[in-house]
Amino acid sequence: MKTVLIAAGGTGGHVFPALAVARALRAQGVAVAWIGTERGLEARVVPAAGFSVDWITIQGLRRGSLRDLAFLPGRLSVALWQTYRIFRRRRPDVVLALGGFVAGPGGIIAWLMRIPLVVHEQNALAGLTNRWLALLADRVLCGFPEAFRSLPGAMHTGNPVRSEILNVAHPETRLKGRTPPLRVLVVGGSQGASILNGVLPQAVALIDPAWRPVVHHQTGNREFSATKEAYASRGIEARVTAFLDDMAAEYEWADVVVCRAGAMTIAELCAVGIAAVLVPFPYATDDHQTANARFLVDREAALCIPQAEFSPSHVAELIEGLARSPEVGMRMAERSRACAMPDATERIVAACLEVAHA
Repeated sequence: MKTVLIAAGGTGGHVFPALAVARALRAQGVAVAWIGTERGLEARVVPAAGFSVDWITIQGLRRGSLRDLAFLPGRLSVALWQTYRIFRRRRPDVVLALGGFVAGPGGIIAWLMRIPLVVHEQNALAGLTNRWLALLADRVLCGFPEAFRSLPGAMHTGNPVRSEILNVAHPETRLKGRTPPLRVLVVGGSQGASILNGVLPQAVALIDPAWRPVVHHQTGNREFSATKEAYASRGIEARVTAFLDDMAAEYEWADVVVCRAGAMTIAELCAVGIAAVLVPFPYATDDHQTANARFLVDREAALCIPQAEFSPSHVAELIEGLARSPEVGMRMAERSRACAMPDATERIVAACLEVAHA
């Protein structure tokens, strides 16, 4: 039995795609090992999914922090030694690194031990760890074609998307025959997005009542009550929730989504085929969410508003325009769907197994 060791951790953007690949590998009879940290999201969700994790001690390097830089050699040495011992015990046939600081020691030890290394970058702008590891890798995969455009042999696989999202009906089937009002889904992510929570109630209130949309707004827990009150105080009926339990059903319902531009969000929008107003998180590393958004904007599959320009009047104008011209939203939905790579998980699994058998 072949063993694939996954090096991924920290945030959902790294962990959830890795988990999708891990499940697909397990379904094909491949043994899956995992390295991560006890401080990252992987500590909670990976064991819950039935995969064991070997822990290493490593943390991110804050840019501009002289203290972090001073401690880096010692911390990296400890993480490399821990990783080496894990690899000696697990004896992986392939190492799959999906970015984040956990991937660094995994990729370096794989290279030193001459274990085949596969790197997958989720964002349109590759992170620092993956940029380094790509130089050592046997195979480089990317969620967006722009990530490693200058690297010969890099393969555009797309990003893994959950099966229930892939099963949402095609936009031609889903949206055909819909009548007003426009259905707007606002998604701030698990922590919520303050800019969306603050602006959307004001924006909807500015829209001509004849074209005012129906709104489902996910706020995160912290600003749930305040956002709900912001709609109610303006006489707007909106379904406001802290969290969404069934994203597939929400996508099925909506005509347009207002959201951030994380890599997995973009992958889901494409898989569903839906119009979107993207508001990139401006403090993401290297502003990679703006690069992610540009992928859809350049293909006329989404609109993008920088956070600094995300004002109630601007948002109201855009949403009312989509309400008055539903064909615009339909065109965006179809173009978004054309960008989808529903077999991304299978492509990544195939690359790992191909390298393992080489």
